[in-house]
Amino acid sequence: MNDGEPLKRPEGGMGDGELLEQPDTADIELVKVLHALGDPTRLHLFRVYADGERYSCSSERLGVGHLHKSTVSHHMRIMREAGITATRAVGRNRYVRLRRADLDARFPGLVETLLRAYEGNAPQVP
Repeated sequence: MNDGEPLKRPEGGMGDGELLEQPDTADIELVKVLHALGDPTRLHLFRVYADGERYSCSSERLGVGHLHKSTVSHHMRIMREAGITATRAVGRNRYVRLRRADLDARFPGLVETLLRAYEGNAPQVP
């Protein structure tokens, strides 16, 4: 998914623990963001993360309790590698948040446009 571009480990952001590799803001590509959000489950997760909170990987809290843990992890990895989310590992736990400021800086208006479109036509999460 990374297509040979290095993923960075930025400093700061979500407290203790290790921030998993993700692209720098300048390296986030629109095609990768849109491709990642082309999946109904990832679009649903995008909407959940849009409130600005930091979420644990609890499938139930994310509204995807019907999916296997490995499937949810896969979706989270795709979103992180596309630059949509940041994930911090704290012990055995993972915490995810939307990289809203980075996405807004890179693609002004995109997040808000996607959220408005989502609200008007929320996908069914498979």
